[in-house]
Amino acid sequence: MAAASMRTEVMDSKFTTSSLQPSDVTSLAEAILTQALEFCATKLNLESYETVVERLQQGDNITFSYWRYGLARKGAEYLGEWDGDIKAVYIFDYEATPEDVCFAEVTPDIMIHLIVWAQRKTAALNSLIVALDRALVQIHVELLHMPPLKHLLDVQVVDDRDVENRLGFGALFSSLHHRPLPVWKR
Repeated sequence: MAAASMRTEVMDSKFTTSSLQPSDVTSLAEAILTQALEFCATKLNLESYETVVERLQQGDNITFSYWRYGLARKGAEYLGEWDGDIKAVYIFDYEATPEDVCFAEVTPDIMIHLIVWAQRKTAALNSLIVALDRALVQIHVELLHMPPLKHLLDVQVVDDRDVENRLGFGALFSSLHHRPLPVWKR
C-alpha cells in the first residue's frame, strides 16, 4: 500500500528541468518518467496513470510507443539544457527481423534508442548520459513495478564529422529507410 501512495505522490508532483540541480538526477528521472506517463495518458485519452502503468505492464505496443517517445523528448530536453554542445537529439527504432514477425516473437522494445548530435564528443556528455540512464532504470523499477533492467537508454553520440562523412550512426541521417526522428533541437 505504501508503494501505491508513493507512486501517486510522485505522479501528482510537477517538476521542471530548470528547477533541478545536476546532482539531483534521481528527482529528474522521476520527473521525466512522470511527464512521460502524462504524455502517454494524454495521447491515449486515458484518465488515470494506473491505466497507463497497467498497459505498460501488459506489454501494449501502442502504449510503449508513446511512453518511449515521451521519455525520449523529456530526456533530450534535460541533456540539451545541461550540455550546450548538443545540437539535436533524435529517436530511432530497431526493427524486428522478418523471422521474428513471422513467428510472432515481437515484444515491445523497452530500450529507448537515441542519437545525440553534438558539436564534439566529450567525457562530460558521456557521464551525463550514464547518470541519467542509471537514475531512469532505478525509478523505472520503483514507479512502474517492472522487471529490473540493465539500461533504459541506448544513446549514440555523433558529431558533425560523423554526419558529414556518414560514419557509424551518423549515416542514419542520410538513410532512406531508417532516418531518425527529431525529438529536440537547439
